[in-house]
Amino acid sequence: MNKYIEVMKVYFKVQFIWRADVLFSVFFSVTRIIFAYLLWNAIFAGESMINGFSLNSMMSYYIIQSFLSQMDMSKKISTEISMSVRQGTFTKYLILPINTEGYFISMMLGKIPSYLVWDILSAMVWVLVFRIDFVFITNLSAIIGALCLIVLGFLFMIQLNFLLGILVFKYEEISTFLLIKDNVVLLVTGGIIPLALFPEWILNIMKMLPFYYITYLPSMIFIGQSCVDEIITGLIVMIFWCGMMQISIIKYWKNNVKMYDGVGI
Repeated sequence: MNKYIEVMKVYFKVQFIWRADVLFSVFFSVTRIIFAYLLWNAIFAGESMINGFSLNSMMSYYIIQSFLSQMDMSKKISTEISMSVRQGTFTKYLILPINTEGYFISMMLGKIPSYLVWDILSAMVWVLVFRIDFVFITNLSAIIGALCLIVLGFLFMIQLNFLLGILVFKYEEISTFLLIKDNVVLLVTGGIIPLALFPEWILNIMKMLPFYYITYLPSMIFIGQSCVDEIITGLIVMIFWCGMMQISIIKYWKNNVKMYDGVGI
């Protein structure tokens, strides 16, 4: 356990060195919020409520959803693994005296705090700039439940991106997989529009998949737009999918890591 903590400490310190990628992450988060404000301000013209949302609750949703999305940096895992295997430098992870997947999980946990600070500051600024009457629940049990869903959601995304990254053991090019994944995840996690605006039958299908619970449901809970009873269902679904993903990783790793010869592609 101490080894994983040390990895977290190293990446925590690295993130507080001047890094352009952190600023670009904040910039894209702000850009998304600006786009959402312009779009929904026009849609709400002459309307006080749309499908249970007021303009303030809709903007509160986008701020929270964007905040949670920017905190998830796990997509960098698949890119880093792919590049390392292709360049023949993935050996540096294999010789570490810790589990490779555990290393990447620790790395992500170390990176999150810096993004957390910047995302909170940017969210506060845009609440003030747009003079949004920010909507947020005060139910402590609901907040704790939503935070548990967020933790499981981030774990699932780390697992997903790790699995996609090690596909390079078998497939020479995985950029297509990553491109499809990024665009699909943006849609099905409610990053483009709230899933509540989708047809009911699509929403019912979404509830059986993990993506519904990663950022969408926590965001809806935080603004009081979702039933707290969904938290228990969400935790069960996320535990199931995290377990299935871990089984897939173990099986694929065992069968394909031996294909890595350390000389690159």
